[in-house]
Amino acid sequence: MGMACKKRIHASYHQKVDWNSINWKKVGAKVKKLQMRIAKAVRERRYRLAKSLQWLLTHSFYAKLFAVRRVVTNKGRRTSGVDGEIWNTPQKKMRAVELLNRRGYKPLPLRRVYIRKKKRLTSSS
Repeated sequence: MGMACKKRIHASYHQKVDWNSINWKKVGAKVKKLQMRIAKAVRERRYRLAKSLQWLLTHSFYAKLFAVRRVVTNKGRRTSGVDGEIWNTPQKKMRAVELLNRRGYKPLPLRRVYIRKKKRLTSSS
């Protein structure tokens, strides 16, 4: 019993990561590699393998980082979604990555926004 207890670390465990210190080349490479493996499995008609790889991709920490990055760097990044949140700080971005999981997910109803248009004069022939 003289052995020191080591802390168990699960596969889904990730240390606190600073958004600004992420190696995006590595993240992109990991996601692309999994996507290529999925494409190859489908090409070879190995659908069970493709499904397993898809599960890996959707649960991958790198894929979640990549997904949030795509949202916060696109043209509509300053527009909030139906939840009214905008991920404009590194802390909010990392919180979004942590919240990307399937358990407890309940989609919110769509929000309809009417955009007023200018009245156009149409000429009848």
